[in-house]
Amino acid sequence: MKKHVFRKSSLLLLAFAMMLSLAACGGSSGEDAKTAEPENKNEPAPETKTVSADEPGWKADTSPITFDWYLNFSWFANKWGVDPTSQYVTKKTGVSVNFIVPAGNENEKLNTMIASGSLPDFITLGWWEDAVKTMIEGDLVLPLNKLAEEYDPYFMKVADPAKMAWYQQEDGNTYVYPNSSSSPKDFEKYSREYVSNQTFLVRKDMYEALGKPDMRTPEGFLNALKMAKEKFPEVDGQPMIPLGLTEFNDVGNGSLEGYLQNFLAIPYEKDGKLYDRQTDPEYIRWLKTLRQANEQGLLAKDVFIDKRPQMEEKIAQGRYFAMIYQRSDLTAQENALYAKDPNSVYIAVDGPANSKLDPPTLAGPGISGWTVTLISKNVKDKARAIRFLEYLISEEGQKDLYLGEKGVTYDTIDGKDQFKPEVLELLNKDRSAFDKQYGASLTFWMMQDTNMILQWQPPSVEPFKQMEDWTKGKTKSFSQYDNINPTGNSEEGIASNKIAQTWGKTLPKLLLSKSDEEFDKLWNEFLEKRDKAGFAKVEAFKQAKFEENVKKLQEFLK
Repeated sequence: MKKHVFRKSSLLLLAFAMMLSLAACGGSSGEDAKTAEPENKNEPAPETKTVSADEPGWKADTSPITFDWYLNFSWFANKWGVDPTSQYVTKKTGVSVNFIVPAGNENEKLNTMIASGSLPDFITLGWWEDAVKTMIEGDLVLPLNKLAEEYDPYFMKVADPAKMAWYQQEDGNTYVYPNSSSSPKDFEKYSREYVSNQTFLVRKDMYEALGKPDMRTPEGFLNALKMAKEKFPEVDGQPMIPLGLTEFNDVGNGSLEGYLQNFLAIPYEKDGKLYDRQTDPEYIRWLKTLRQANEQGLLAKDVFIDKRPQMEEKIAQGRYFAMIYQRSDLTAQENALYAKDPNSVYIAVDGPANSKLDPPTLAGPGISGWTVTLISKNVKDKARAIRFLEYLISEEGQKDLYLGEKGVTYDTIDGKDQFKPEVLELLNKDRSAFDKQYGASLTFWMMQDTNMILQWQPPSVEPFKQMEDWTKGKTKSFSQYDNINPTGNSEEGIASNKIAQTWGKTLPKLLLSKSDEEFDKLWNEFLEKRDKAGFAKVEAFKQAKFEENVKKLQEFLK
């Protein structure tokens, strides 16, 4: 989840963002996708029923069809049709899915498809990605409201009006639908149950062996990393890594942006004006603390070069002492550690804080969600596509993909629809094995409604409950700050992209600088480049969008 979703909650996921447990890295390559032959690649099958606003449109035609679905996440590893849940959905709707996942750089793969105009039927990516606007402005995707009007009026009965309005474009159409999205009314209704994905984690046995040091201050933070490295130089014969972060990319690092800024409770606005969180003294103080950590040999080189697959392997080995990370993205690894030794798991504790030691303000569910899904103009069957989307976001579809098929993965037990005991046991014990064997509980998360599924979710158990509980009471809604960054080929969008890439090059240099003086020099150079790139215009754009968002959200609460 980009950083700031679940990076920025920023994220991610981020995420999961997101947040949520997602399978280990892998997936089909672009070449695999090219050779995958859909079952129905010509004309749509004739309809067997008429559609109306009173009946789910997907029921009108359940003949076999395969849709190609691109996921802009290289780590997604699951396949449709190999587990009983996706098989059940196909049996019910007639729809099979061929997932296309980039083998390497996500943006390169997606940009190539956009440039060639060869987009697959469905596309799912983070809402913050420039490609969303590029596809819409390039007339490469179809408006969902128009598809619903023509082929499936029932879609508008299951779609959330607030979410459709939130993503409505200037032409009056809505081209995307989000997952993991919570409207202001959702937040009012479910806020007590909301948890954040943003956590500061430590390996339990190491942390306790060090006497549970206070890591909220720069001094305590550095001292704890130093003690951990001295006391635990190796883990099973391999070097221990004092601090883990999300991966560095061409626009920065989620852990060191939205996550860290939220831990420090840095405000997003002051007196109705957006605040430049990046230049906040508390933030700079902690970046310099991390520079000191590197100077003292407490930032392993792995941190700067590892991608998610390498990080997941090291998490499973318990090689990190501390991490600024999204808790849902280490579910499988946490399970493995718990099975090996319950004391070797990662737990959430109070980490970096501001000078006043204020509690963190963690990103909770927002109306933008985590990812958004679009339907390509090249879609092989417009009617079946919008109807399948309608099914997926409906309560029936949500239940099918969460609980699976009755009698197979769940039953009505004590008057409640819930996972069968053996299914729940595997879910809590081995997430990766669960995904492959059952395929339920958000294995296929593309359209997940994290509010709707609360009615079927089993109570959280250890080792995950502790991490979730730590975030309760610290979770906030930051919806009003979503979707304010300029994107695309506008003057502001180009400037914003250039600034982001400049930051992506500057951040690791700041951490690797030899002194605070060198840090200051690099920092001032970044600010100069930021200004020359058009920072003032970008900020003016963001302020206007922020004010629009505030008005929208107020309307949704009426």
